[in-house]
Amino acid sequence: MPKIYIYCGIAIIFYSNEHEPVHVHGKYQGKESKAELIIKDGKVESIIIKSVKGRAPLPANILRDFEKFVNVYADKIVQKWIDYFVLHKQISCEIIERKVK
Repeated sequence: MPKIYIYCGIAIIFYSNEHEPVHVHGKYQGKESKAELIIKDGKVESIIIKSVKGRAPLPANILRDFEKFVNVYADKIVQKWIDYFVLHKQISCEIIERKVK
């Protein structure tokens, strides 16, 4: 389970057995939601926030932070997905403590 970012206390991860569409999970204090990145013609066209079966969703304020982060970092998340799942490279976790705008 590669952790790709820690953003203001939210762990943003891939599970090792992931599938398309490209997506990340946000985990915070035992709660979890995911963001699917819809890609068209090589660009992120939209982001869909979803619940995770069997998990309580992120609280509303944390979910807003997660969604905002994914919107700002979408291209970097896609690159990390390609690096990890396609190119089988090691990826490192980045810690981001300032809120994105």
